[in-house]
Amino acid sequence: MQNAKLKNYLHLHILVFIAGFTAILGELITIGSIPLVWYRMLMAGLLMFLYIKFKKVKLKIDKSTMLKFLAAGVIVSLHWITFFEAIKQSNISIALAMFSTGAFFASFIEPFFYKRRIVWYEIILGVMVVIGVFLITHGELRYINGIILGVVSALLSSLFAVINGTFIRKYSATVISFYEFLSGVAFLTLFILLFKGGFDIKFFTLSASDWVYLFLLASVCTAYAFIGVVKVMKFISPYTVVLSYNLEPVYGIALALLLFPETETMGPQFYYGACLVLLSVMLDAVLKNVNSYRARKRKTH
Repeated sequence: MQNAKLKNYLHLHILVFIAGFTAILGELITIGSIPLVWYRMLMAGLLMFLYIKFKKVKLKIDKSTMLKFLAAGVIVSLHWITFFEAIKQSNISIALAMFSTGAFFASFIEPFFYKRRIVWYEIILGVMVVIGVFLITHGELRYINGIILGVVSALLSSLFAVINGTFIRKYSATVISFYEFLSGVAFLTLFILLFKGGFDIKFFTLSASDWVYLFLLASVCTAYAFIGVVKVMKFISPYTVVLSYNLEPVYGIALALLLFPETETMGPQFYYGACLVLLSVMLDAVLKNVNSYRARKRKTH
């Protein structure tokens, strides 16, 4: 029993490490953000479809649910485009530090979706995040485009996560992910046809390294990661999973410093700001768990 628990904790941290490695692949892939996300969603969708067929998962859903999944797919595609473009406009460290602000946005988006009031500590932690972002921006003004794109990506990510939180109550993560990937590909295909001059030979002419990195991104960092986290949550509490995933920027920034020291070494203000943002995210997860525990305890009395 103890060995099984340890195995699942190890699996969880491998998944978090994989999430952090996504940004590294975004730096290594040389094509633009829109084709990058198009390839990612197409390849991940195909791999997910094979998994669905192998596991004999039922894909049938009603039209209303289908439309909701399609809308969520557009949001996740825009989140990934802005995230990878933030890396290309600045660097991995900036993109991941800004991505950490997602918890701040979620604190204000969640009450709207779940019809609850904003609690006092969310406002305080939100102020901490704003101060952290200010420190990062003030110290790294040359990366302002990447900072703005990173913040937009974090906002879209939070919106996507909260919406998916309402879906997961009724549908499997595999089915949700498959339809969202399908929707993202359809949306980006239409966008490329209407605004980017369509598909030409150049679009499909990629270097061997780009094909390898894209396959790793779509298979390991997307399809496997989506399925893996669902499996882990059967044995580990959602709180532990969320808290562990808050380490994604830490792993990603550490990897970036190790692999790209020339472009990823930042000024002291960046690290002060990033630490403040990450601290607020960790505190948010801890305080939410404490409140949840107290609520459960009150119900038992």
